[in-house]
Amino acid sequence: MIGEAKVGNEDLNLCFEKLMMVAAGNSEGVKMNSVGITEWKDIPVELLLRIVSLLDDQTAIVASSVCSGWRDAICLGLTQLCLSWCRKNMNNLVLSLAPKFTRLQTLILRQENPQLEDNAVESISKFCHDLQDLDLSKSFKLSDRSLYALARGCPNLKKLNISGCTSFSDEALAYLTNFCRKLKILNLCGCVKAATDHALQAIGRNCNMLQSLNLGWCDNVGDLGVMSLAYGCHDLRCLDLCGCVRITDDSVIALANECLHLRSLGLYYCRNITDRAMYSLAHSRVKNKGSMWESSMKGRYEDDGLKSLNISQCTALTPSAVQALCDTFPALHTCSGRHSLVMSGCLNLTSVHCACAVQAHRTFNTIFHTAH
Repeated sequence: MIGEAKVGNEDLNLCFEKLMMVAAGNSEGVKMNSVGITEWKDIPVELLLRIVSLLDDQTAIVASSVCSGWRDAICLGLTQLCLSWCRKNMNNLVLSLAPKFTRLQTLILRQENPQLEDNAVESISKFCHDLQDLDLSKSFKLSDRSLYALARGCPNLKKLNISGCTSFSDEALAYLTNFCRKLKILNLCGCVKAATDHALQAIGRNCNMLQSLNLGWCDNVGDLGVMSLAYGCHDLRCLDLCGCVRITDDSVIALANECLHLRSLGLYYCRNITDRAMYSLAHSRVKNKGSMWESSMKGRYEDDGLKSLNISQCTALTPSAVQALCDTFPALHTCSGRHSLVMSGCLNLTSVHCACAVQAHRTFNTIFHTAH
């Protein structure tokens, strides 16, 4: 396994050959003979970093073991690393690499089978202080120790994925938000113990730069937590509340009133949601139309309003309320191939159609009658 044993001469030669193949295939045409490169040790640092940027992560790790010069150059120059290819002993690999790759900004440790343990995350926190993007999804073995370590060592995190990490507590998550205040993207899907109203209140207080939050299947989330998010995270663009069965219209109303940049909302299986929530979303666009027009005049305008809404299994909704919402937000589509308004399991909403679907129907009828 790479990173667990010494790299032999045969591995180094293979690494060199691969490096040369990559360099030769570079679109800018690196001329190897003109600079007198015949062995791996002859490659200049600048060229080495340029080549390594084109390699897969496994080869880059092997290359960092060639010599001290290469190690220092690669470890200081490499800012992104993905170890998801490691099917066994990822924990030991992280422990061996973290002290060397201290300039990492992105680290992907997604696992099919749980391998990571707290000591690996503690090592990351100790050495990788520039980290901005960390994926620990499906790390079932991790405990609160990991979140406390990240809070102390990685305050620059902007994107954190801990989906499926079922052992984290809401206390540890709340503690993390006190230090990682730059978070913009947070995935808590399936974190049933961590994602509670208590934790969401802390996120609302501390993470006002948050733009995307996944709370899918976090059934301890209630109105208090979502309303705290709405009042504290005004730049929220994407919120997944699928399976958050405790929330009611009050959550959606708060989001409609406070999160004017909201573009995507998931309410799958939120069966307490009624027409009040739909009308509040529709009304929010009418109410804020003036400010959106001013933004467009200043060149900061993006297509306003909801672009994606999942209300599948929200069986309390009526066609009139959903149609009013669909008419208000033209980016919500029910037509074939553009389903951004998802209503699966709502048999009473089959009459709801977006504007382009209605137009297509009218065009078909016109052609049909003209032909006859």
